[in-house]
Amino acid sequence: MFKKILIANRGEIACRVMETAGTLGIKTVAIYSDADAGSKHVAMADEAYRIGPAPVADSYLRIDRIVDVCRKSGAEAVHPGYGFLSENPGFVEELEKAGIVFIGPSAHSIRAMGLKDAAKALMEEAGVPVVPGYHGDNQDPIFLKGKADEIGYPVLIKARAGGGGKGMRRVDAPGDFAAALEGAQREGEASFGDATVLIEKYLTKPRHIEIQVFGDSHGNAVHLFERDCSLQRRHQKVIEEAPAPSMPDDMRSAMGAAAVKAAKAIDYAGAGTIEFIADVSEGLRSDRFYFMEMNTRLQVEHPVTELITGVDLVEWQLRVASGEHLPKAQEDLSFDGWAFEARLYAEDAPKGFLPAIGTLEHLSLPDHSARVDAGVRAGDEISPFYDPMIAKIIVHGPTREAALGKLLASLEATEVAGCVTNAAFLAALCRHQGFAAGDVDTGLIDRDLDQLIDEPAVPEDAVALAALTSLGLTRPVAGTDPFETLAGWRIWSASRQFALLEIGGDRRDVEVHALGQNRFAVHLADGSRDYSLVEVSGNSITYDCEGHRARAVVVEDSKGLTVFLNGFAFPVGLPDSLSADEDAGSADDTLVAPMPGLVKVLSARAGDTVAKDQPLLILEAMKMEHTLKAPRDGVIGEVLVAEGEQVTDGTVLLALAEEADAAA
Repeated sequence: MFKKILIANRGEIACRVMETAGTLGIKTVAIYSDADAGSKHVAMADEAYRIGPAPVADSYLRIDRIVDVCRKSGAEAVHPGYGFLSENPGFVEELEKAGIVFIGPSAHSIRAMGLKDAAKALMEEAGVPVVPGYHGDNQDPIFLKGKADEIGYPVLIKARAGGGGKGMRRVDAPGDFAAALEGAQREGEASFGDATVLIEKYLTKPRHIEIQVFGDSHGNAVHLFERDCSLQRRHQKVIEEAPAPSMPDDMRSAMGAAAVKAAKAIDYAGAGTIEFIADVSEGLRSDRFYFMEMNTRLQVEHPVTELITGVDLVEWQLRVASGEHLPKAQEDLSFDGWAFEARLYAEDAPKGFLPAIGTLEHLSLPDHSARVDAGVRAGDEISPFYDPMIAKIIVHGPTREAALGKLLASLEATEVAGCVTNAAFLAALCRHQGFAAGDVDTGLIDRDLDQLIDEPAVPEDAVALAALTSLGLTRPVAGTDPFETLAGWRIWSASRQFALLEIGGDRRDVEVHALGQNRFAVHLADGSRDYSLVEVSGNSITYDCEGHRARAVVVEDSKGLTVFLNGFAFPVGLPDSLSADEDAGSADDTLVAPMPGLVKVLSARAGDTVAKDQPLLILEAMKMEHTLKAPRDGVIGEVLVAEGEQVTDGTVLLALAEEADAAA
């Protein structure tokens, strides 16, 4: 076994690898960019080395620098995690030249499966079923559109070197093909340095089911059963589970056998995942699944397999890479119970899942009901340079219903302030009737998106607690003077104070009367209510309101307050009472960057006449493209940015001429 390894990654996967390495007595070496100098994975490692500035091309993708750190530190092997260089055969070869072991498959295996078109051809030869489509080299747009017309719409355009939903576009009609092709090619080039695409038939009711495989250097290969990853948005997985709901035994056996056949076809050694798409228009059937691609690395969702099988997949990776045989044969493997994983992201679901940035000024993750894999801590910054994942919340239960209940409870107990997250969206998915019944497919989120992102009204209890907190009435009182304990009290009569709050874009003046020690009357939309603060401990407030006792957490951050109550997070702004209200109409005249990013495509010029929702600009941020559209009909008065320009959150990109000026 190795004595020291380097983890060529960051965030939660770097921390995950370090945990297993530590249990095996293996020393770990971290690398970090300038943006990650104070990160959790750097603190966890036995030693760490700066690798370059924040952009990945200058840091985590610098093979020469990583090899140099291996030499300096004496690391015998490199674990790539996932993403970055994990599926780069050139990286494997450079490590081999330096006498360093790659904890993963050979360069040959990675190349065989690295390009989707070549991989599909290889699988066809091996007798593994593939999705109908065009996987050839001809990239002429007219030719590709002709192939799409032959296949029949809807079709899926996919970057052949892609992964994680990048470089992928669904096309429902011939007229949409050209723009979708250009977008997929741009994203493929930006993410993988390869604009080549393939065209596939889009199944109208598909499920994404994948098989975990493992091979060793002695010719052995096994599968560790399936995971269902059908809950997706933008072709990226949101919640994964194992095993797959309603999976027939004959289909599980057939998919497992096909996955092992695929692994053996390329002499695979290490952890890998064979991804299949299943046509469930007539239910799960053993003759209706098709090979999509192989990920020649550990998957983000590997923990659900670990929880149902009891296998530490990272430990298996380390053992296999050090030359050992697989720890178990196929007949020794079994699974028990059910597991779910939810990906907690810094993103705004109601605003189209836009990535968010910010400082995690408050972070409380479940510590008893779930396994949490996280690469951040309270106080850490979510930067625009990397994937916006905060944590993975993973649960296990004896049945699917029990496990899903634990996942919902864990999500409701999750508290993040300082940065918007998708926690409420994930919890809504857990409550979704179809998902709870196991009736899932990749279109579920898109079909029911309005329901899933519907934000509940801020309850009056949350308004009251925000008002009391903003006035300083929930702070513990220092000293023993009895008069100091009577917050807000006045000798002649009950004091009157007013809290100015901003809730859902509207400002509210909330009147508060002090009634005595920790007792207040708060005037709310439905009348006055009496509140007694039973216990205040840090951010936690136990209160009594007219015979009902409850607990909430109220956190003050740079953006205002966040009230965590009844499993929901309610943001409350604290506007300056002296400032004038913002002009509500001004937003209709400008296009503003919703996040930091790169102006990838600019299709607007001053003087152009545009229609509401017409695409004007493509902003690339956090490895994804985001199309920004005209806020109204009008004429562009001024363009304030150029293609290739890096902009910050809130930058005004262009402005429409005022209606009178446009008419003139």
